[in-house]
This record gives sequence, C-alpha cells and structure tokens, in this order.
Amino acid sequence: MTPPALRLAARAGHVDVWATALDRPPAACERLRAWLTADETARAARFHFERDARRYVVARGVLRDLLGAYLGLAPGAIRFVYGPRDKPALAPPLDAGGVQFNVSHSGAVALYAVGVHRRMGVDVEQVRVLDDLDALAERNFSRAERAALRALPPEQRPAAFFACWTRKEAYVKALGDGLSHPLDAFTVSFAVRSPARVVEIEGDAVAAARWTLGAIGVGPGYEAAVAVDGPVTIAMRGFWEPASDVS
Repeated sequence: MTPPALRLAARAGHVDVWATALDRPPAACERLRAWLTADETARAARFHFERDARRYVVARGVLRDLLGAYLGLAPGAIRFVYGPRDKPALAPPLDAGGVQFNVSHSGAVALYAVGVHRRMGVDVEQVRVLDDLDALAERNFSRAERAALRALPPEQRPAAFFACWTRKEAYVKALGDGLSHPLDAFTVSFAVRSPARVVEIEGDAVAAARWTLGAIGVGPGYEAAVAVDGPVTIAMRGFWEPASDVS
C-alpha cells in the first residue's frame, strides 16, 4: 500500500479538528470498507439498520485516511488499541510520535480531533427535540447549568442543552471515563455569547483552568465541542474528503 499523497503535521500546542459527511454513495462506502480490519467490518455488520452500518464504515474509513495523512501511512496500515471504555488510541509503534486523537459521530456528521501529547475528547450531537430534556438535565447537569438552562426561552433550550451536553461529553471522553464519570460533578459554560470553558471541577476553578474547551461549528442542526488537557490552540480545519481509491 502506498502512503497518502497529502501529508499533515500534528504540532505541539495545537489541536486540529476535522469533520466529514457520513452519507456517501455505495461505491465510496465500499472503497472505505476495504481499509477496515476484520473486527471493524464485523462490528459494522452488527448494526440493525443499513444506514447506521454505512455511516460507521465511513466514519472509521475516514479516521484511518486522516490519521494516515498525519503519520505518512496508508489507511490500511493504521492499527488501534482500546482503553477500558473502548476509547481508541494508536497501537505501538505508531504511537511513538505522541499523536493523540478522538472521534465522535451523530446523524450524518463525524468529527475528529488530532494533536500530540495531550488528552483530548470530542463530541458532536444532532440537535433534536427531547421529551425528557428537563429530566436529563436534572440528572446530568450541575446546579449552575440547570439554572442557566431553565432561564432560557423554551425554543432555545434544545440547542442550549446539546451545547452543554457536547462540552461535558468532550471533557469526560478526554478523561477516558465515558459516561461513567458523573456529569454533574463539573460545570461548563454554554451561553451563546460566552466562550466555551470548563468553569469548575467539583468546586475547583483552578483545576478547571488547566483545560481548553472549544465549541466547534459543523453546520446547522448540530452542536459540537473539543476538550483538551492543557493550553492549546484548537482550530477547525474543515471537512475531510477521503482518498478516491484504495491502493
């Protein structure tokens, strides 16, 4: 397999964010499927709906293509290991350069964050009306977040809820804990004109200040965020288009 034509550089102090469209023609999906490992192909086959299976294939294929561009490798050469919460990381010796990444997908969009030597988490959610929005906020948001949500007009609450949710989920994904971490133990900002930040962690504003939190725009109807352990510049690089053929 030949290395990718495009070479990207993961830089210290910077986190690149890429998005991709998951709904692609069948032929494009099959080209991406050819890059997957047997376990990834088996996981795709377990989805109940064909659309979800195709979106998973595209999300994983694009992840391999993107990481290949950073590592100078063909997509099929990328290998992963998985943490206790199924968080993927580069397998040795591919991890020698310190490249870190995280991925999330919702609806027809996937989002990827790539950097070096930093814990990071990314989350994207399709905004939708939830019948149990208030109950979810009551169980998962901090007292300050619940008060901020209640203060909004009803028509603004779905987008605000998902803005808050993605920022919290990005943080716990960076920790590697997934939703096993209590979401009400920390507070994030999510007001429209307020910069995204971790406000406090279990009442500790100093611990919160070490984290960089960024809101990411991926298009109408979606909310997304990236959380990084440490001071970094987060940059949305655009929508990634995978290589047109498999070598």
